[in-house]
Amino acid sequence: MRELRGLADENVPRASVLILREAGHDIAAVAEARPGASDREVLDMAVAENRILLTFDRDFGMLVYRAGVEAPSGVVLFRFVPASPEEPSEVLLALLERPELEFEGYFSVIDRERVRQRPIQGGA
Repeated sequence: MRELRGLADENVPRASVLILREAGHDIAAVAEARPGASDREVLDMAVAENRILLTFDRDFGMLVYRAGVEAPSGVVLFRFVPASPEEPSEVLLALLERPELEFEGYFSVIDRERVRQRPIQGGA
């Protein structure tokens, strides 16, 4: 399995952050490092630390594509209401097993049925 270097937004359940860490991924958490950070501050953190942003917040798409804010190396936007605090990590871990998927350099929208990806201009 590929290692993911990610930054979990405050809306990513702590249980999922811990599961991803236990699986060997380098996951920082906004809730631990800078609780209450604005969306722009979260993006700045992801850029500065070269991390892929993990979030449930759709505003990041607007910031990256319309407002021209510097994009991180990737964004993973979960577009479903988790059935449990563990579900986001379970879904992401399953996707990391798929060799045809690359999250670096892409804005990835994940729902239960599919993954849609769009290149991030200026991303890695």
